[in-house]
Amino acid sequence: MDSVATAGDISNSSSFAFASKVKDYFQLIKFTLSFTVVFSCVVCYLLAPNIQFNFISVLLLFIAGMLITGSANAINQTVEKDTDALMKRTAGRPVAAGRMSVNEGWFFAFITGISGVVIMWLCFNFQSALLGLFSLVLYAFIYTPLKKINSISVLVGAFPGALPCLIGWVAATERFGIGGWILFGIQFLWQFPHFWAIAWVAHKDYERAGFKLLPGTEGPTKFTALQSVIYSMLMIPVGMLPYYAHISGIISMWILLACNLSMVFLSGLLFVRMNVQAARRVMFGSYFYLIIVFLSLLFDKG
Repeated sequence: MDSVATAGDISNSSSFAFASKVKDYFQLIKFTLSFTVVFSCVVCYLLAPNIQFNFISVLLLFIAGMLITGSANAINQTVEKDTDALMKRTAGRPVAAGRMSVNEGWFFAFITGISGVVIMWLCFNFQSALLGLFSLVLYAFIYTPLKKINSISVLVGAFPGALPCLIGWVAATERFGIGGWILFGIQFLWQFPHFWAIAWVAHKDYERAGFKLLPGTEGPTKFTALQSVIYSMLMIPVGMLPYYAHISGIISMWILLACNLSMVFLSGLLFVRMNVQAARRVMFGSYFYLIIVFLSLLFDKG
Protein backbone atom coordinates (compact mmCIF):
# COMPACT_ATOMS: atom_id res chain seq x y z
CA MET A 1 0.00 0.00 0.00
CA ASP A 2 2.81 2.37 0.90
CA SER A 3 4.54 1.74 -2.43
CA VAL A 4 1.30 2.40 -4.31
CA ALA A 5 0.78 5.63 -2.38
CA THR A 6 4.36 6.66 -3.05
CA ALA A 7 3.97 5.97 -6.78
CA GLY A 8 0.80 8.02 -6.77
CA ASP A 9 2.51 10.90 -4.98
CA ILE A 10 5.36 10.84 -7.51
CA SER A 11 2.89 10.81 -10.39
CA ASN A 12 0.93 13.72 -8.92
CA SER A 13 4.14 15.61 -8.24
CA SER A 14 5.36 15.06 -11.79
CA SER A 15 2.01 16.17 -13.23
CA PHE A 16 2.07 19.29 -11.07
CA ALA A 17 5.65 20.09 -12.12
CA PHE A 18 4.76 19.64 -15.79
CA ALA A 19 1.68 21.85 -15.47
CA SER A 20 3.72 24.51 -13.67
CA LYS A 21 6.37 24.45 -16.40
CA VAL A 22 3.75 24.79 -19.14
CA LYS A 23 2.20 27.72 -17.23
CA ASP A 24 5.64 29.35 -17.01
CA TYR A 25 6.14 29.06 -20.76
CA PHE A 26 2.72 30.59 -21.37
CA GLN A 27 3.81 33.49 -19.15
CA LEU A 28 7.16 33.71 -20.91
CA ILE A 29 5.57 34.22 -24.31
CA LYS A 30 2.88 36.55 -22.86
CA PHE A 31 0.23 34.32 -24.43
CA THR A 32 -2.66 36.81 -24.38
CA LEU A 33 -0.55 39.58 -25.93
CA SER A 34 0.93 37.20 -28.50
CA PHE A 35 -2.53 35.90 -29.39
CA THR A 36 -3.76 39.47 -30.00
CA VAL A 37 -0.78 40.18 -32.26
CA VAL A 38 -1.20 36.96 -34.24
CA PHE A 39 -4.95 37.55 -34.50
CA SER A 40 -4.31 40.74 -36.49
CA CYS A 41 -1.74 38.92 -38.64
CA VAL A 42 -4.18 36.15 -39.54
CA VAL A 43 -7.04 38.57 -40.26
CA CYS A 44 -4.82 40.70 -42.52
CA TYR A 45 -3.76 37.52 -44.35
CA LEU A 46 -7.42 36.66 -44.96
CA LEU A 47 -8.17 40.25 -46.07
CA ALA A 48 -5.74 39.96 -48.98
CA PRO A 49 -7.38 39.63 -52.43
CA ASN A 50 -8.03 36.13 -53.80
CA ILE A 51 -7.39 34.51 -50.41
CA GLN A 52 -10.04 32.12 -49.14
CA PHE A 53 -10.14 30.56 -45.70
CA ASN A 54 -7.98 27.45 -45.54
CA PHE A 55 -7.68 25.83 -42.13
CA ILE A 56 -4.16 24.45 -42.68
CA SER A 57 -2.77 27.75 -43.95
CA VAL A 58 -4.37 29.70 -41.12
CA LEU A 59 -3.10 27.18 -38.57
CA LEU A 60 0.45 27.34 -39.94
CA LEU A 61 0.38 31.15 -39.95
CA PHE A 62 -0.96 31.15 -36.39
CA ILE A 63 1.76 28.76 -35.19
CA ALA A 64 4.54 30.67 -36.94
CA GLY A 65 3.24 33.97 -35.59
CA MET A 66 2.97 32.65 -32.04
CA LEU A 67 6.52 31.27 -32.23
CA ILE A 68 8.03 34.55 -33.52
CA THR A 69 6.03 36.78 -31.17
CA GLY A 70 6.63 34.41 -28.27
CA SER A 71 10.36 34.48 -28.96
CA ALA A 72 10.41 38.29 -28.87
CA ASN A 73 8.49 38.31 -25.59
CA ALA A 74 10.77 35.64 -24.11
CA ILE A 75 13.84 37.74 -24.95
CA ASN A 76 12.11 40.78 -23.47
CA GLN A 77 11.49 38.98 -20.17
CA THR A 78 14.96 37.45 -20.05
CA VAL A 79 16.67 40.79 -20.64
CA GLU A 80 14.39 42.64 -18.23
CA LYS A 81 14.38 40.07 -15.42
CA ASP A 82 15.84 42.52 -12.88
CA THR A 83 13.42 45.33 -13.70
CA ASP A 84 10.49 42.90 -13.88
CA ALA A 85 11.33 41.85 -10.33
CA LEU A 86 10.85 45.47 -9.19
CA MET A 87 7.29 45.79 -10.49
CA LYS A 88 4.23 44.22 -8.85
CA ARG A 89 2.57 43.33 -12.14
CA THR A 90 5.65 41.51 -13.50
CA ALA A 91 7.45 40.19 -10.41
CA GLY A 92 5.81 36.79 -10.81
CA ARG A 93 7.13 36.19 -14.31
CA PRO A 94 9.20 32.98 -14.53
CA VAL A 95 12.67 34.47 -15.15
CA ALA A 96 12.15 37.43 -12.80
CA ALA A 97 10.88 35.13 -10.04
CA GLY A 98 13.78 32.68 -10.50
CA ARG A 99 11.62 29.73 -11.57
CA MET A 100 13.40 29.74 -14.95
CA SER A 101 17.08 30.40 -15.62
CA VAL A 102 18.36 33.05 -18.00
CA ASN A 103 19.93 30.35 -20.16
CA GLU A 104 16.62 28.50 -20.43
CA GLY A 105 14.89 31.74 -21.42
CA TRP A 106 17.45 32.44 -24.14
CA PHE A 107 17.38 28.83 -25.41
CA PHE A 108 13.59 28.85 -25.61
CA ALA A 109 13.61 32.20 -27.41
CA PHE A 110 16.20 31.01 -29.93
CA ILE A 111 14.38 27.77 -30.76
CA THR A 112 10.95 29.36 -31.08
CA GLY A 113 12.22 32.34 -33.08
CA ILE A 114 14.12 30.24 -35.61
CA SER A 115 11.24 27.75 -35.90
CA GLY A 116 8.71 30.51 -36.56
CA VAL A 117 10.83 32.18 -39.23
CA VAL A 118 11.51 28.85 -40.98
CA ILE A 119 7.80 27.97 -41.03
CA MET A 120 7.01 31.37 -42.56
CA TRP A 121 9.67 30.82 -45.21
CA LEU A 122 8.77 27.25 -46.14
CA CYS A 123 4.98 27.51 -45.91
CA PHE A 124 4.47 31.07 -47.18
CA ASN A 125 7.34 33.11 -48.65
CA PHE A 126 10.77 34.55 -47.96
CA GLN A 127 9.51 38.14 -47.74
CA SER A 128 7.12 37.39 -44.87
CA ALA A 129 9.81 35.36 -43.08
CA LEU A 130 12.27 38.24 -43.37
CA LEU A 131 9.65 40.68 -42.06
CA GLY A 132 9.00 38.37 -39.12
CA LEU A 133 12.68 38.21 -38.29
CA PHE A 134 13.03 41.99 -38.61
CA SER A 135 10.05 42.50 -36.29
CA LEU A 136 11.53 40.13 -33.70
CA VAL A 137 14.94 41.85 -33.73
CA LEU A 138 13.43 45.35 -33.63
CA TYR A 139 11.24 44.50 -30.63
CA ALA A 140 13.72 42.43 -28.65
CA PHE A 141 17.00 44.24 -29.24
CA ILE A 142 16.07 47.86 -29.99
CA TYR A 143 12.71 48.65 -28.40
CA THR A 144 13.38 46.66 -25.20
CA PRO A 145 16.61 48.42 -24.10
CA LEU A 146 15.37 51.78 -25.42
CA LYS A 147 12.54 51.83 -22.86
CA LYS A 148 15.03 52.86 -20.17
CA ILE A 149 16.63 55.57 -22.26
CA ASN A 150 13.92 57.65 -23.90
CA SER A 151 10.15 57.70 -24.42
CA ILE A 152 10.76 57.52 -28.17
CA SER A 153 10.79 53.79 -27.46
CA VAL A 154 6.99 53.87 -27.81
CA LEU A 155 7.36 55.10 -31.40
CA VAL A 156 10.00 52.47 -32.13
CA GLY A 157 7.91 49.74 -30.50
CA ALA A 158 4.88 50.69 -32.59
CA PHE A 159 6.65 49.38 -35.72
CA PRO A 160 7.06 45.74 -34.60
CA GLY A 161 3.64 46.06 -32.98
CA ALA A 162 2.04 46.85 -36.34
CA LEU A 163 4.24 44.73 -38.62
CA PRO A 164 2.11 41.57 -38.10
CA CYS A 165 -0.56 43.23 -40.27
CA LEU A 166 1.95 43.69 -43.08
CA ILE A 167 3.40 40.22 -42.50
CA GLY A 168 -0.04 38.65 -42.95
CA TRP A 169 -0.65 40.60 -46.15
CA VAL A 170 2.79 39.75 -47.59
CA ALA A 171 2.37 36.08 -46.61
CA ALA A 172 -0.76 36.04 -48.79
CA THR A 173 0.38 38.17 -51.73
CA GLU A 174 4.21 38.06 -51.73
CA ARG A 175 4.05 41.84 -52.23
CA PHE A 176 4.30 44.95 -50.05
CA GLY A 177 1.03 46.24 -51.45
CA ILE A 178 -0.94 49.33 -50.46
CA GLY A 179 -3.49 47.16 -48.65
CA GLY A 180 -0.87 45.81 -46.29
CA TRP A 181 0.41 49.30 -45.53
CA ILE A 182 -3.10 50.59 -44.80
CA LEU A 183 -3.72 47.77 -42.32
CA PHE A 184 -0.27 48.42 -40.85
CA GLY A 185 -1.23 52.09 -40.44
CA ILE A 186 -4.43 51.26 -38.56
CA GLN A 187 -2.61 49.15 -35.97
CA PHE A 188 0.38 51.51 -35.86
CA LEU A 189 -1.71 54.53 -34.84
CA TRP A 190 -3.89 52.48 -32.48
CA GLN A 191 -0.89 51.60 -30.33
CA PHE A 192 -0.24 55.14 -29.10
CA PRO A 193 -3.45 55.80 -27.14
CA HIS A 194 -3.50 52.12 -26.17
CA PHE A 195 0.02 51.99 -24.79
CA TRP A 196 0.03 55.43 -23.20
CA ALA A 197 -3.14 54.43 -21.33
CA ILE A 198 -1.35 51.34 -20.01
CA ALA A 199 1.69 53.44 -19.07
CA TRP A 200 -0.62 55.91 -17.31
CA VAL A 201 -2.33 53.19 -15.25
CA ALA A 202 0.97 51.47 -14.38
CA HIS A 203 3.03 54.66 -14.11
CA LYS A 204 4.33 54.06 -10.58
CA ASP A 205 5.45 50.55 -11.45
CA TYR A 206 7.18 51.69 -14.64
CA GLU A 207 8.81 54.62 -12.83
CA ARG A 208 10.14 52.28 -10.16
CA ALA A 209 11.75 50.15 -12.86
CA GLY A 210 13.23 53.17 -14.65
CA PHE A 211 11.11 52.90 -17.81
CA LYS A 212 10.48 56.09 -19.78
CA LEU A 213 7.25 55.42 -21.65
CA LEU A 214 5.10 58.54 -21.41
CA PRO A 215 5.65 61.47 -23.82
CA GLY A 216 7.14 63.82 -21.25
CA THR A 217 9.39 63.81 -18.21
CA GLU A 218 6.76 64.62 -15.59
CA GLY A 219 4.63 61.50 -15.71
CA PRO A 220 0.92 61.55 -16.62
CA THR A 221 0.15 65.09 -17.81
CA LYS A 222 -2.20 67.02 -20.08
CA PHE A 223 0.46 66.66 -22.78
CA THR A 224 0.17 62.86 -22.65
CA ALA A 225 -3.62 63.01 -22.83
CA LEU A 226 -3.46 65.49 -25.72
CA GLN A 227 -1.15 63.17 -27.63
CA SER A 228 -3.67 60.37 -27.19
CA VAL A 229 -6.41 62.63 -28.57
CA ILE A 230 -4.28 63.60 -31.58
CA TYR A 231 -3.39 60.01 -32.52
CA SER A 232 -7.01 58.93 -32.03
CA MET A 233 -8.08 61.67 -34.43
CA LEU A 234 -5.49 60.52 -36.99
CA MET A 235 -7.12 57.09 -36.86
CA ILE A 236 -10.32 58.52 -38.38
CA PRO A 237 -9.06 59.19 -41.95
CA VAL A 238 -6.84 56.10 -41.94
CA GLY A 239 -9.86 54.02 -40.92
CA MET A 240 -11.64 55.04 -44.12
CA LEU A 241 -8.83 53.87 -46.39
CA PRO A 242 -9.75 50.14 -46.45
CA TYR A 243 -13.03 51.08 -48.17
CA TYR A 244 -11.39 53.34 -50.77
CA ALA A 245 -8.66 50.74 -51.41
CA HIS A 246 -11.39 48.11 -51.98
CA ILE A 247 -10.16 45.95 -49.11
CA SER A 248 -13.52 46.00 -47.39
CA GLY A 249 -17.02 47.39 -47.86
CA ILE A 250 -18.93 50.47 -46.78
CA ILE A 251 -20.51 48.81 -43.72
CA SER A 252 -17.10 48.25 -42.15
CA MET A 253 -16.14 51.84 -43.01
CA TRP A 254 -19.00 53.14 -40.86
CA ILE A 255 -18.11 50.68 -38.09
CA LEU A 256 -14.50 51.88 -38.16
CA LEU A 257 -15.65 55.48 -38.08
CA ALA A 258 -17.77 54.77 -35.00
CA CYS A 259 -14.87 52.95 -33.32
CA ASN A 260 -12.44 55.78 -34.10
CA LEU A 261 -14.84 58.41 -32.81
CA SER A 262 -15.19 56.33 -29.64
CA MET A 263 -11.41 56.36 -29.20
CA VAL A 264 -11.38 60.14 -29.66
CA PHE A 265 -14.16 60.45 -27.07
CA LEU A 266 -12.37 58.24 -24.52
CA SER A 267 -9.07 60.05 -25.05
CA GLY A 268 -10.91 63.35 -24.71
CA LEU A 269 -12.34 62.20 -21.38
CA LEU A 270 -8.81 61.41 -20.26
CA PHE A 271 -7.73 64.92 -21.21
CA VAL A 272 -10.61 66.41 -19.21
CA ARG A 273 -10.53 64.17 -16.15
CA MET A 274 -6.83 63.35 -15.91
CA ASN A 275 -7.22 60.28 -13.71
CA VAL A 276 -6.42 56.57 -13.72
CA GLN A 277 -10.07 55.61 -14.19
CA ALA A 278 -10.25 57.53 -17.47
CA ALA A 279 -6.93 56.02 -18.60
CA ARG A 280 -8.26 52.56 -17.81
CA ARG A 281 -11.29 53.24 -20.02
CA VAL A 282 -8.99 54.14 -22.91
CA MET A 283 -6.99 50.97 -22.27
CA PHE A 284 -9.98 48.59 -22.24
CA GLY A 285 -11.72 50.48 -25.03
CA SER A 286 -8.65 50.02 -27.22
CA TYR A 287 -8.73 46.24 -26.68
CA PHE A 288 -12.32 46.05 -27.92
CA TYR A 289 -11.45 48.46 -30.74
CA LEU A 290 -8.93 46.14 -32.34
CA ILE A 291 -11.21 43.10 -32.23
CA ILE A 292 -14.24 44.95 -33.63
CA VAL A 293 -12.27 46.76 -36.35
CA PHE A 294 -10.47 43.74 -37.79
CA LEU A 295 -13.47 41.40 -37.61
CA SER A 296 -15.71 43.98 -39.28
CA LEU A 297 -13.14 44.42 -42.06
CA LEU A 298 -12.97 40.66 -42.55
CA PHE A 299 -16.73 40.05 -42.58
CA ASP A 300 -17.22 42.95 -45.00
CA LYS A 301 -14.32 41.99 -47.24
CA GLY A 302 -14.56 43.54 -50.68
